[in-house]
This record gives sequence, structure tokens and C-alpha cells, in this order.
Amino acid sequence: MHSNTNTHSQSAEVGRFLRNRRPLEFGRWNLGFIWDLDIGIWNLSKRAAAPSLANPPPAALRFRRASIIIVVLVTMSFAAIAMTVFMDKAFNDIAVEKRAADAARMRLEAYSAMETTIGTLEDYRAVLGSLHSPNEGWGVSPGDPLGFAGYTAVDPDNLIYQGINPDYTVQVTFEDESGKLSLPHTNATQLTNLFTYWGLDTDTTAKLVDALLGWMQKDYVPTSAGSPQPEDYDTGDLPFSPPGRPLRSFDELASIDYVRDLFYDENGRPNELYRRFVETFSLYDFASTNINNAAPDVMGALGSQDPSSDQKLADFLSGADNHTTGGAPGWFASKAEVSQLLGGDSPAVSLGITISALRIIVTVRQGTSSYRLNCLVSLPPGGNGAKMPAAWSQVRSPYATAASGTMGATNSVSSSSVSTSANASSSSNRGSSQAAGVGGGASGNAAAAPVQNLRYPYTFLEIRENDIIPPPAPIISTGTGGNGG
Repeated sequence: MHSNTNTHSQSAEVGRFLRNRRPLEFGRWNLGFIWDLDIGIWNLSKRAAAPSLANPPPAALRFRRASIIIVVLVTMSFAAIAMTVFMDKAFNDIAVEKRAADAARMRLEAYSAMETTIGTLEDYRAVLGSLHSPNEGWGVSPGDPLGFAGYTAVDPDNLIYQGINPDYTVQVTFEDESGKLSLPHTNATQLTNLFTYWGLDTDTTAKLVDALLGWMQKDYVPTSAGSPQPEDYDTGDLPFSPPGRPLRSFDELASIDYVRDLFYDENGRPNELYRRFVETFSLYDFASTNINNAAPDVMGALGSQDPSSDQKLADFLSGADNHTTGGAPGWFASKAEVSQLLGGDSPAVSLGITISALRIIVTVRQGTSSYRLNCLVSLPPGGNGAKMPAAWSQVRSPYATAASGTMGATNSVSSSSVSTSANASSSSNRGSSQAAGVGGGASGNAAAAPVQNLRYPYTFLEIRENDIIPPPAPIISTGTGGNGG
């Protein structure tokens, strides 16, 4: 009994001691103080002691402890979400910076390969007199430009070589822009032949031709009922007038009434008709289409009515007719060869046999990173190759200077890092003193220092860096029949 009295006395004394302690002495730590009455030992713990079943804590205390746990869990959840969002954003920012840094490093490699390619092509042109087709040797290994220049081959069949930087691989491919029809020189007859070749009905073809020519030619008078009229463009949400000049971009097709309905799907995406139109026509001005790399629908636009003759031409160019040992692709070096193969009355006889506009595409890769340089050059040197349509230069460039009063040496024609030379002028790429005077002193009176003529062999019509190539649209099942389907 005496022992129990002492125990209760000690417990009461400890209770008074705890009540009289100032909060500052214990701070605000989440600590549990447990007094073991059986052995008389204080046990300081960072974990709250489990309540005794015989003496459970008050309901208010249990609610308070549960609320703290919930608050902690909610706080940790928000912190985890915030950290996840931050990591995603940081990853995207780092990826963008990495891509920009990789492009800056690969850009020098790409331009080096481009200059090597142009130099090699000029050597071929000097020997051959003109360039007809990559199948002459300069488009296949080992006579391709990089192989000819001594680059180390990685995959010669696909023309992939080790770059000057051994960590890079470089690939050069060619596209003959002059293998298409020059849109500035296209007439109503060719358009009608082409759309009929695609399998469009007579009424649709007539309206489509009127819509295109009404956009590209001033004072054009439509010939079919229901064709778009110039005043129709004034009634839209954004009124405007047809430009009356050749297309500067195929994106303009989306602004042409009736053409928009046929060349784009219900979601506004280009369809198969759009793709075939872009593959058949070039925006640039050149005298004749090169038969050696003619687009598939070119013969249809010329009014060809002989499918067997068209197939004979395709087999010759691809090597499927086995006219050479090993089935190597062929090319024509003279129009007499065209007449000999297809006959003198074939529409193909009216086509040219040389390249006047060549697209050179350089792709540099390192792992998953890549850089693409797409240049369009005019051939042959001397101003007789392709050029920009004269109507393009009638629109004053925002980069024109007050000193010269003319367009600058380079015009921007799209938002994807596209540069074009001004009408194939020598001042844009041969370093003439006239070009050096553009953008001179503020007064415009100071004489420009003469610049040495670089005698650059070709004229750049277009330069694109890392341009985006849209995937081909799904082939539609209606309106694309005909011989070329």
C-alpha cells in the first residue's frame, strides 16, 4: 500500500512538472514522451507511442494526430506532382537546347559537304558539257561527290560517308527540280490534260483550271459556269484579292476557292491530289522539263494518249528494260535518242535533256540527332538555267535598303529558314561590288569597297535548313483514277 502511494505521488509530481514546463524548452518537435510507471524510466522517442488499450487517448487527440498525417500525405502528393511537372519541363527544355547545339555543330559539316558536292558537280559539268541525270555517274557510288572527294565510305550503296568529324555520317541525295513542269509556263491545255489524266470529270476539270489560272493570271476570264470569280474573295471572313502572279508557295493552294475543296480533306490536310500536283509542278521558271528525270504525271500533262509509250520511257529510265548490262538506269544525251526510242510524234520530244535546276540535300547524323541542308541550285552557270519568276520580284522585299532602292541580295520566301537569290543575279552569289554596296553607310553616299569576284559556279535559288517534310497523305479512293492512278 505504501508502494502504491509512492507511485501515485511520483506520477502526480511528474504531471505538475510537465504542466509547469515552458513550451520553448521542448520546442515544436513531434515527440512523444512516455512515462513508464512500472520501471520509472523516461523514454524520449521520435515516434508517437501506441495508446494503451486500457487508457486510450482522448478523441480530440486522436483526431488531431490523424489530421496531421493527412496534411503530410497531401503535401507530399502535391510536392511529387510539382516535381514531376518540373522534370518534364526541364527535360523538354534540355532537349530543345541539345537539338539547337547539335544543329550548330552539324551545320558546318553540312555546308562543307555541300561545297564539296558543288565543286565535284562542276568538274563533271566541265568534262561532260552539261548534266543530264545522276545516273551519268555523279549520283551513284563511287562517282558520287563525296566518294569522288575521298570521304570514307560507311554505306556506299546508300551514299553514306564518314564526315570530317569522325563522329558524324554524311549523306548527299539529289532531286531534279527541272524534271517537273515549270508552273509559271503552264497553260490551260496542260492543266486540263493533267486533271483529265487523273480521272477527274470534265466539269470538275474546267472549274479547277479556272480557279488556278484566275489566281495566277491577271484579268483572267473563267470559261466554265460556277468557277470562282475575283470578287468572290471579297466576301470571306478576311477579304483579299487574287495576287495575279505565279504561286510563291504551294501553301497558297489552301486559299484558292474550289482548289481548296479538292486538294485538302475535311480536316484541312493535303490529300493525294495535292501531293500529285506538287510532284508534277515546280514553282521556278525554266525553259524546258528534263525528260531524264520527268515526274510520273508529266507525260499526262503533255497530252500523251499512248500508255505503252509512257511505260517504255519509264522502263528505259529505271533500267527495267535491261537495255544495258546489269539493268542500269538510262538517260538521254540528245533528243535524237528520244525520237529513236519513242518516235518522232511522241510529246516527249518537246522536252529537254539537261538539268536546269538541281536540288541537293545533305543530311548529317550523329546517333539520334540529325541536320538537313536542302539547297536548290540553278544549272548551267551563266544565267541560262532556272530562275525565280519575274513576278516575284515585283513585291517589294521588307529587307530592301534605302541606299539601293532595290531588293536585297536574298529574299525570304517562307518561315522555315528559306533563302532565295534574287532572280539568279550575279550580285547574290558571286561577290560583285554592286552587292557589296547594298546596306552601306547610313547616308548611302560613301563608296563601297570592291569585293573580289568569287566566280562561284552556280546560283542558289533556295536554301532550307532543317525543313520539315510532311508525311504523305493517305490515298483517296475517288477522283484519282485514270491512266496515272
